[in-house]
Amino acid sequence: MKDTTMELMKNSLLAEKRALELLHRDFDEIAFAKALELLKASSLTVLSACGSSGFTTKKFAHSLCCIECPAKFVPPSEAVHGGMGALQEGNVLILVTKGGKTEELMPLAAIAKRKNARLIVVTAHPERELGKLADVVLRLPDTPESDRFDVMSTASFVATVGIFDALMMGLMEEKDYTLAEFGLIHPGGAVGKMIN
Repeated sequence: MKDTTMELMKNSLLAEKRALELLHRDFDEIAFAKALELLKASSLTVLSACGSSGFTTKKFAHSLCCIECPAKFVPPSEAVHGGMGALQEGNVLILVTKGGKTEELMPLAAIAKRKNARLIVVTAHPERELGKLADVVLRLPDTPESDRFDVMSTASFVATVGIFDALMMGLMEEKDYTLAEFGLIHPGGAVGKMIN
């Protein structure tokens, strides 16, 4: 093993920790409160993103369903071939784009606006195209990624999951969501056995 390898691995964790610390330090209560209100009022939340960000949105869509807030992940490639038909007036569309100008997401934002749906954008660059179109921007900390090239979705991935987990905690609190409710829809696995 190279002399530098172990230190780089540990520094990766520090980079991700730093992203969460910045997210906590700069927590925008007004933006998060507005996002919560939009999500509470929506009968369906549609989520989309490209690459690694897509995995964060898939996870959040599942998390929302776990607290009985209907949600659906739609890949950008399917969204522009009819998939955005799921989004209706008053629904929420969540897009994740660290750079704020992912080309594949631009048509989705335009469709949301035409359909009078609400748009939440998670980005490190609210001043760019998608941020300008958003009803709410949840800002990612513009901090270096873990890799030496500063291009891999690592620290920003963790920060995005942190944003979504914070929203989920807020929704659970606002809904007074109970363990019994969760147990009803989660009978499987060790968690289901523990609850039920």
